[in-house]
Amino acid sequence: MRLDKYLCDALGATRKEATRIIKSGDVTVNDVVQKSGSVKVTDDCTVEWQGREIHKAGPRYIMLFKPDGFVCSHEDGFNQTAFMLLDEVKMEELHFAGRLDVDTTGLVLITDDGQWSHRITSPKHKCEKTYRVWLADPVQADYADKFAEGIQLRNEKGLTLPAQLEIVDEEENEVLLTITEGKYHQVKRMFAALGNKVEHLHRERIGAIELCKSLEPGEYRYLTEEEVASVWK
Repeated sequence: MRLDKYLCDALGATRKEATRIIKSGDVTVNDVVQKSGSVKVTDDCTVEWQGREIHKAGPRYIMLFKPDGFVCSHEDGFNQTAFMLLDEVKMEELHFAGRLDVDTTGLVLITDDGQWSHRITSPKHKCEKTYRVWLADPVQADYADKFAEGIQLRNEKGLTLPAQLEIVDEEENEVLLTITEGKYHQVKRMFAALGNKVEHLHRERIGAIELCKSLEPGEYRYLTEEEVASVWK
C-alpha cells in the first residue's frame, strides 16, 4: 500500500491532506522520515506521525491499564473517562469489551470490532475474568467452596455460576478470584453476600489475555495477533 493511502485510511484524511502531512516531515516508516506518498508500506512496517504510531483502517484491539478514578464510557458528568488516556484517531468508533467500575484498576480491552467484543462479554461464552482482591476482613476457610457452589446475590433469582477462589496472602486478606459472568458489581456483591467487603479490586486477566507487566497505570498497547486470536478459541 502507498504511504499516502495508508494515512488516508489511518487518519481519515483526504489524499490532499495526507500529501501535506507527509511533506511536513512528521511521518516516519521504520524510523526513517519519508516525504513521498508513493513509498510502499507493508504489514511489517511501523508508521509514525509526530512520534505516535498509527494504524491503517481495520479492527483495533487495545489493552489498557485502567487507573483508579476513570470510568469506562465515552462521557461522564462526574469522573474522567478512560478514553482520555488514549491517543488514537476515530475515538468515537471504539468501545470497551467489558467495563470496570470507577474505583477498580487493571486490564481493560478496547476495540472497534463488535463481534470480537461480543465473544468476550456474551454470557453464553463464559469468558473467564481473573481479579486480584483485597478484603477488609480475613478470608474464611469455606470461601473457596462457597464460590465453587455459587453465591446468592441480593435481588438475583439464582446462584452465580461456579467461581474459583485462590488465597494469595492470608495476612493481607488477598485472593485471586476467577469468574465467568459479568453481573453489575459482581465481585463486590459476592463478597458482600458472605459478610465481607472488597477494599480494592484489580483485574489481571480476560480469557487468555493477561495485563502486560510492562504497562504502568494509564498506559496502553495494541494486542498481538496471538492475543486477538485467543478470544475465538
